[in-house]
Amino acid sequence: MNAITRNELAHIDVPTVTFELNGREVSGRASETIIEIADREGVEIPRLCYKDGLDAVGNCRSCMVEIGGERVLAPSCCRFPTAGMKVTTDSERVVSAQKMVLELLLSDMPETAYTRDNEVDQWAAKLNVGLPRFEARARVQSDYSHPAISVNLDACIQCTRCVRACRDEQMNDVIGLSLRGNDMKIVFDMDDPMGNSTCVTCGECVQACPTGALMPAREVALSVPDKKVESLCPYCGVGCQLTYNVKDNKILYVEGRDGPANHGRLCVKGRYGFDYAHHPQRLTVPLIRRADAPKSGDMAMDPTRVMEFFREASWEEALDLAGSKFAHIRDTYGKRMLAGFGSAKGSNEEAYLFQKLVRTGFGNNNVDHCTRLCHASSVVALLEGIGSGAVSNPVMDVTKAEVIVIIGANPTVNHPVAATWIKNAVANGSKLVVMDPRRSELARISHRFLQFKPDTDVAMLNAMMHVIVHENLVDKEFIESRTIGYEDLKKNVEGYSPELMAPICGIDAETLRYTARLYATSKASIILWGMGVSQHVHGTDNARCLIALALMTGQIGRDGTGLHPLRGQNNVQGASDAGLIPMMFPDYQHVTDPKVQAKFEKAWNVPADSLDKSPGLTVVEVMHAIKKGEVRGMYVMGENPAMSDPDANHARDALASLDILVVQDIFLTETAYLADVILPATAFPEKDGTFTNTDRLVQMGRKALDAPGQAKPDLWIIQQLGQRLGLDWQYTHVSQVFDEMRRTMNSIGGITWERLEREHAVTYPCTKEGDPGQPVVFTETFPRESGRAKFVPADIIPAAERPDLDYPMVLITGRQLEHWHTGSMTRRALVLDALEPDPVALVHPLDLAAMGGQPGDIITIESRRGKVGLYARADESSPRGAVFVPFCYYEAAINRLTNAALDPFAKIPEFKYCAIKVTLGGDAPVQGSYGGGQVLAASDKARAALM
Repeated sequence: MNAITRNELAHIDVPTVTFELNGREVSGRASETIIEIADREGVEIPRLCYKDGLDAVGNCRSCMVEIGGERVLAPSCCRFPTAGMKVTTDSERVVSAQKMVLELLLSDMPETAYTRDNEVDQWAAKLNVGLPRFEARARVQSDYSHPAISVNLDACIQCTRCVRACRDEQMNDVIGLSLRGNDMKIVFDMDDPMGNSTCVTCGECVQACPTGALMPAREVALSVPDKKVESLCPYCGVGCQLTYNVKDNKILYVEGRDGPANHGRLCVKGRYGFDYAHHPQRLTVPLIRRADAPKSGDMAMDPTRVMEFFREASWEEALDLAGSKFAHIRDTYGKRMLAGFGSAKGSNEEAYLFQKLVRTGFGNNNVDHCTRLCHASSVVALLEGIGSGAVSNPVMDVTKAEVIVIIGANPTVNHPVAATWIKNAVANGSKLVVMDPRRSELARISHRFLQFKPDTDVAMLNAMMHVIVHENLVDKEFIESRTIGYEDLKKNVEGYSPELMAPICGIDAETLRYTARLYATSKASIILWGMGVSQHVHGTDNARCLIALALMTGQIGRDGTGLHPLRGQNNVQGASDAGLIPMMFPDYQHVTDPKVQAKFEKAWNVPADSLDKSPGLTVVEVMHAIKKGEVRGMYVMGENPAMSDPDANHARDALASLDILVVQDIFLTETAYLADVILPATAFPEKDGTFTNTDRLVQMGRKALDAPGQAKPDLWIIQQLGQRLGLDWQYTHVSQVFDEMRRTMNSIGGITWERLEREHAVTYPCTKEGDPGQPVVFTETFPRESGRAKFVPADIIPAAERPDLDYPMVLITGRQLEHWHTGSMTRRALVLDALEPDPVALVHPLDLAAMGGQPGDIITIESRRGKVGLYARADESSPRGAVFVPFCYYEAAINRLTNAALDPFAKIPEFKYCAIKVTLGGDAPVQGSYGGGQVLAASDKARAALM
């Protein structure tokens, strides 16, 4: 049985058996193996092929035990006890067999170990196995072709832990066994060098290997850490728990930890994307723009000269300048002349204090962060229809679902660990339906793949609802008792039959009907979606349709059902919860509500009627307001709008025209090029704080490193600026900010700092101390005033910009596996940069051939707003006529091309659709721009500093 099945068995009523273990009566569940029960009873049995969480195979024979009445020894890792069985683990016969296995394996081990944690050596020492008497096998050449993983098959004992980790756990199907008998060996794909294989570098095989046959590159497994620090992954919203292994204030390597979201699993970014913190380009001293330095949006395109325009300053000078300029603008031109962009990469406490500074120090609600650019439309639709902007069920509920729908998301790239649970669920019988204009890796294992035409989500989803209504597949009881507005929706979908919508969305009518029936009639259906749904002018309508599907079929409020917008950044959920959005105070309490205003005025000890009563400006609206002269000063913490905003040239021009721009970050980002004051902050592993993942799981991130130079914690910097704006803040520890959050946010009111330090993670809502938290919500009621969810009909609204004769193709932007967001961190991580160093555009092979091009050729992509040159990569995942480009590459900043048209409800830009033309040739991307456009980082000296 596989890992998921074992996990499910733990929750099933399995009989208990009593048997004898080394002469002592013990009890265990009939579904537990002898080795599992022995571990619990404190009886140590050798093991090599066995690893908790992996399929038990019993092929190493080191865990053999003697069972009374049986002629041969039995492997304890895959043998289940029966009542009255007599098991002996330490008889002379057993120990002799165990020692023989270890001696044989030792004879084939290299003289010098590849890791300090070689389990063969460890068990041999415990059993007093001496030097082996047998001749060693022929040595195997090591393979160092992969930038992250060294392959040393002379240390391989063929335990197959790596095979099972790759095949059964991560389900990447890269590692296998070739040949038979004495010639048997581990292979990658078709016996390719590791570096040429399809390996996605999750590192699960390295974590599983007991001997160092697979190990991290650069021999770090031989280093002895000074300390181990339990913390979190700083990247996507899955919220994987991990352990930093630290020596001399540097992270040596990372291990997965058994957290609720990952259970030890990691992806390439979580396991190998840590050394950005040690990069030589870290900001270590405050910088102030020289009085004679030019400042224009064009400067963001010339990183080679940017340091000429800044001088070093003391913290006092930099903070005084920033604070005085902000205060002058506020007091001279008006409170709404200032704005702040916070960060979804920062902690909950940083997000909370940042929005508090804008609201009480600046005096307005012009505060936003990157959720405006990713899931704002999802949140708006969920708050409107459900009453909560968060997910209804955790990702892990896919293991309890009969039907899993993934629409507008590519989890294997954007949420790789979440994707493993989806793949595990499919292997156990769940039916996966993938809906996307692009063919993702999960389409390979899907029950149905609906590759609909870009921009036609509403047509397709309304057609499905038409089927559910006309075939009476709705859950009448659920609709009548727990919803409002169904009749309006029913009337609206009447004109969206599958036959009418098929030519619009590109999915045949019968497939639409089959998919609708499948979703509606299963015992448990869950929907997960990403920015392919949300980043449109009709993103809110897309989400409204998904909500309606769940409500009309009653597929919400139970295990294995529900609605889950997959969060992109590590704390985008927590930052939104903490009020880092312009129309909501913390916990989504609207800024226009007089009772809410009074609550926060009291909590924050500010005068009555002093808080701004109007919603603030969103990210893109701020840029327009700057150009109109309506915003003159801006504070940016950990965001990079010069790269992430649509129509980036316009955003850069706006930022350059501010009276003052203060940027707080760990690197000199493209936004920092345009700053007047730059404040060096601490990186993720250099501070303590809480973070909330996509599952609503509040988790503790812990400090593992000391910050370089004069870099300071974000909370300290925010507080110092607050004091210079007249705020009497005296926080001395991050826990004090968290405790204040608890008092203003009912959803986390029951979560204490002490509990998080003890338990590491608690799911909200958790309103009272001692409550366990609620992974699945809406089980009985919805958090709207009526307690009922609301259907909101949606009609087809086309993209703001359609292809035409001049711009006949479609641009789709997004992320790639190895890089994250604008690349400021991942492109400064040695392994990640080595895996994907150059900007690429994914073009359908037939489109590329039609241009007369080949993979690797330079192509120019142009929209009405600009053009960039990239390297073409032939890729059939993109449909003909559509080109996909990651937005992480400074030297080919694709958001210079995207359309700033906004969803009218959520004010989110239309990143996922704009008209382009593609031509062969053009200017090559600037070489040596590794590290967010900084030529220095490409030098051998800089790379050597990371070794």
